[in-house]
Amino acid sequence: MVHRVLVSPEARDVIDQLREQNGPLLFHQSGGCCDGSAPMCFARGELLLDDNDVWIGEIHGCPFLMSNDQFEYWKHTQLTVGITKGRGSSFSLEIPLGIRFIIRSRLFTDEELAQLVPVRKGSEVT
Repeated sequence: MVHRVLVSPEARDVIDQLREQNGPLLFHQSGGCCDGSAPMCFARGELLLDDNDVWIGEIHGCPFLMSNDQFEYWKHTQLTVGITKGRGSSFSLEIPLGIRFIIRSRLFTDEELAQLVPVRKGSEVT
């Protein structure tokens, strides 16, 4: 199976730190509000999910979702969550650390498209 979303080692370290401070986490790909198209990290249960959200995978034990509309644009790309220095303007948990999560993307090959992990409705994520 080919994963739709990956995570850098540096971002894993930040996720560990945030999980220690906030408990279980969830990521949602921003659709342009606040910090552009940055991935946003929330304490699990802080963001209400429904069938307008699509679960595309997990990164370091955290569900990763985005809106249905946004998924239609990005369904042909593999995302990698990384970090960069600088304070973003979102509500994401890493902002007080002076860093922010970022997304890098690449197109799937035809072979990879045939082997993708299936997506689920956001309302199915617990």
